[in-house]
Amino acid sequence: MEATRKSEVKKTTLLEYYTTVRSQTETLCEPLEIEDYIPQPVVDVSPPKWNIAHTTWFFEEMILKKFLPDYKVFDENFGFLFNSYYNSVGKRTARDHRGALSRPTVKQVFAYRKHVDEAMVKLIDDTGGNASVNERALFAEGTLLNSRVSARELHGLVVLGLNHEQQHQELFLTDLKYTFSLNPLSPVYHPDFAFEEKASGNGSFIEINGGIHEIGYDGDGFCFDNELSRHKVYVEDFAISDRLVTNAEFLEFIGAAGYHSHQWWHSDGLDWVHREEVTNPLYWYHADDQWRHYTLAGDRALPLDAPVTHVSYYEAAAYAEWKGCRLPTEFEWEAASSKFDWGKRWEWTNSAYLPYPGFKKAAGALGEYNGKFMINQMVLRGASAITPTGHSRPSYRNFFHPHLRWQFTGIRLAR
Repeated sequence: MEATRKSEVKKTTLLEYYTTVRSQTETLCEPLEIEDYIPQPVVDVSPPKWNIAHTTWFFEEMILKKFLPDYKVFDENFGFLFNSYYNSVGKRTARDHRGALSRPTVKQVFAYRKHVDEAMVKLIDDTGGNASVNERALFAEGTLLNSRVSARELHGLVVLGLNHEQQHQELFLTDLKYTFSLNPLSPVYHPDFAFEEKASGNGSFIEINGGIHEIGYDGDGFCFDNELSRHKVYVEDFAISDRLVTNAEFLEFIGAAGYHSHQWWHSDGLDWVHREEVTNPLYWYHADDQWRHYTLAGDRALPLDAPVTHVSYYEAAAYAEWKGCRLPTEFEWEAASSKFDWGKRWEWTNSAYLPYPGFKKAAGALGEYNGKFMINQMVLRGASAITPTGHSRPSYRNFFHPHLRWQFTGIRLAR
């Protein structure tokens, strides 16, 4: 089971890419017991069964129904049950009711995946499955699968679906960690999944000259629409830390009554702290004169030299204020990203999630993928220890509401 980061997908065929990504999801399921597939303790996390069904739904709904007129759906009810937020597709299960679905069974969901995979493998194989994933000029414009769609369009949708599945592979683990953390037995998902590596760097600040920087994706491979279009941004001179904030450093903030000192916090953040009675990062607790935390490898002593993780934007901004620093903007982060090691934690930035100049939403359901979420959320950059291989790049824009912290989020300071 691998949870490492690579900046680019290796040169591989579309068929190989499809089978590799789809099989990785099932590999993630191997440590689970049947009882682990269903619980959903809060609205922000989805059960494993729903995650693995929804990623299959994407290929059936967005590709097989469109490209194969004679395709027979596995179950007519699944289009409703496993739609996430695509209003263009139709009605869907309420997000907070995903854990109420004891039926269909886990066995049926895996049969659903098998049914869809068999159809997808045949479709890909019949329409250029040996072509390279990253080759944009794969097919002649006139190559038609039917009167409506081209083989090039199929290729783009398959790659999008696989990147969508990789997003859910990360969510699979973050959601499961939250669910397991509420179990008083502190269950172990996998003994190698503690992610307590020492933070790289020495804590010095890297000076970056101001000026015009080009921001956004620039390459021949896949990117999400929110990474486009590439454009110029002016930034002033700034400095950015070569190291993520560590657990030991964040403990100093706690020891200095940081959670109880109003001057460090945004008003909304302070309201959140009081309302939720927050006194430390998620999964931390103090017992027998020792700080401990819950991990996917079970309950463990808190490693002081590891990057702090599972903090909200509110906590990240308050810590930065306390240190006399700030969070970098997403543009500063991207401009400086070649100067430091990244990829262990998603890093909060001080940028609201907004469209780039020239951003255009696609027609239909695919237009709902990113654009409609560009309000009331903050941008995170980088990747995390559980980001799938090939699913990270400097221009990648993650985004969450400022109070959320179940993702593997961290802090990098700027000034």
